[in-house]
Amino acid sequence: MKRIFAVLVFICPVILNAQNDVIEVASFKGIQVTGVTVTEEGRIFANFPRWRKGIPFSVVEVFPDGSYKPYPDKTVNSWEVGDPAGGKFIGIQSVVASGDELYVLETANPLFSGIITSPKIYVYDLGSDTLKETYVLPDSVVKEDSYVNDLRVDKKKGKIYLTDSRRPGLIIADKSSRTYTRVLDGHPFTTAETDHLTIDGKPWKAKVHSDGIALDTGNDMLYFHALTSYTLYGIKTADLLDPEKLGTAKPFRKRTAAPDGMIMDKKGNLYFADLENHKIQYLTPDRKTIKTLVEGDAVRWADTFAIYNGYLYYTNSRIHEADGDIDDMEFTINKVELPE
Repeated sequence: MKRIFAVLVFICPVILNAQNDVIEVASFKGIQVTGVTVTEEGRIFANFPRWRKGIPFSVVEVFPDGSYKPYPDKTVNSWEVGDPAGGKFIGIQSVVASGDELYVLETANPLFSGIITSPKIYVYDLGSDTLKETYVLPDSVVKEDSYVNDLRVDKKKGKIYLTDSRRPGLIIADKSSRTYTRVLDGHPFTTAETDHLTIDGKPWKAKVHSDGIALDTGNDMLYFHALTSYTLYGIKTADLLDPEKLGTAKPFRKRTAAPDGMIMDKKGNLYFADLENHKIQYLTPDRKTIKTLVEGDAVRWADTFAIYNGYLYYTNSRIHEADGDIDDMEFTINKVELPE
């Protein structure tokens, strides 16, 4: 692939807004939550990656009173390390609601020990809460230690875009043809810029590649960001889907804080965390200004975001604090009002 060139660079100010109130939606003791999504009807789903043994469930539905239950049922969530692969969730990294469907991203890489079967995307019908489709990622787009991290559904083009955070690159799944393509493989745009972050004055040592991803459906632009990096990239989906165009594309680039997940609202604001400074920020639609939505103790590694009814939902996965025993730690889903 030709090297992508002619990157657009903008220097933007960071503006602090008045602090918004943070509301706790749910709390999980001793179980590290990473993903959250909210459907158009307000149903909330969350996921728990298998980064350690003893994970009691991989996906839950969260109810208005903060209670939760395994989704779609206990059996699918009953896999344990050492069990054979097949018919159960192994290591779920992301849940994404799109219309009347729930996309569940299976890394098949428990404990970061390498994939034990093909990574998959499970699609559940939210009307019947039954499995509707399964997309199996072939060996041509994943590697032995790949960790498929997050996804976005492009209804307009019939595609699913995914990030790989262990082996830098993006994966594109065609929903109708069931064909799969890997792009920007090992490219500087998808590769981590550093091997650590500094949080609360302490180094958090890891090299995490292409991680956060967000789709601007109005402008047909896909944004992505390596976690241990300070550069946001955006490329037109038409360019991503055409090898010749990708080789000469003019992507968007902007310096940001180091984030995890990202999300775009209907106004075109792009939300992401500043992991090192316990903030949630957003890039305005003109792509010139970064504003701070909320900061402080209520933001402890804001991992994944969802938007519903005027609120930004986010998980506190506390990754920088969760090296050892987490039995007494609380991991939360919170929400905060969107900017006017």
